[in-house]
Amino acid sequence: MIDLALQGGGSHGAFTWGVLDRLLEDDRILIEGICGTSAGAMNAVVVADGLDRKGKEGAREALRNFWTKVSEAGRFSPFQRTPIDRMQGRWTLDYSPGYIFFDLLSRMVSPYELNPLNMNPLRDLIAALVDFEHVRHAEGIKLFVAATNLRTGKQKIFRREEMTADMIMASACLPTIFQAVEIDGEAYWDGGYMGNPALFPLVEECQARDLVIVQINPIVRNEIPRRAADIMNRLNEITFNTSLIKEIRSLSFLKKIIELGNLEEERYKDALFHRINADMELEPLGVSSKVNSEWAFLEHLHDVGYSITEAWLEENYTHLGNRSTLDIQSVYLH
Repeated sequence: MIDLALQGGGSHGAFTWGVLDRLLEDDRILIEGICGTSAGAMNAVVVADGLDRKGKEGAREALRNFWTKVSEAGRFSPFQRTPIDRMQGRWTLDYSPGYIFFDLLSRMVSPYELNPLNMNPLRDLIAALVDFEHVRHAEGIKLFVAATNLRTGKQKIFRREEMTADMIMASACLPTIFQAVEIDGEAYWDGGYMGNPALFPLVEECQARDLVIVQINPIVRNEIPRRAADIMNRLNEITFNTSLIKEIRSLSFLKKIIELGNLEEERYKDALFHRINADMELEPLGVSSKVNSEWAFLEHLHDVGYSITEAWLEENYTHLGNRSTLDIQSVYLH
């Protein structure tokens, strides 16, 4: 039995789709809880809905259907690769006129001015595809979604029993693109600023010892970025990894304190950490590719996630329940 922490990253969430597809296919794996942020939250809520409807196969079908509909919705988007990008096999949109124009516009005009009616096709898509009544009653899985409280700057965790489409949109609300999402009198922005993904809910409220982090944003880049697009890409990665690094550091420190003091906080002391990532495959993809919803790209990311997870299971399945396979010190603390 495992818990999953799913990072956000726009279209790169299709990598997580591939990871989930492979895990759900494995009869040996039981998922107790999922915590997701942004695209991770979308994957999580689609899985919860599918599991409640038709079990693991239902969850796999729901994920494929969701990402298919995302691609169909973006078919006429102005964010398209140029012919040169296609010829050279680049998935980024750095030279897309539509992307460049909107990127510049979003730095000068707020979403309240640019989109006063607050239209959000992604919310419409989530509301149409996910039966939140099923999600709220999906007792076979614990679900947590992270958002950032705009007023207080604190992390907010929404739980399965209260889940709505607005809560998923709050978790995915990039402030330069969308108006803040208001829920019960509070305004929320993307959860990635304060929890990408949040780990404490899984450690504190779930029984599984094994916590698997599905990481989209690379931690390390060896080359110094010099182009403006590369600088912005690296800044984006650092920003959306910061909360994860801090939380891992806190949990690691807490485990050491408990072990040294022989305290009885078993939930923290016994937690085992694992990570599924594809830094080599995702490193070449710039931040602009996170809004590329071409089916060929999404399917490519799915296949990468699926094959990475296949290899990860082959190497690490026997360690589940026995020891951590993630070297926290080398990956997150140095």
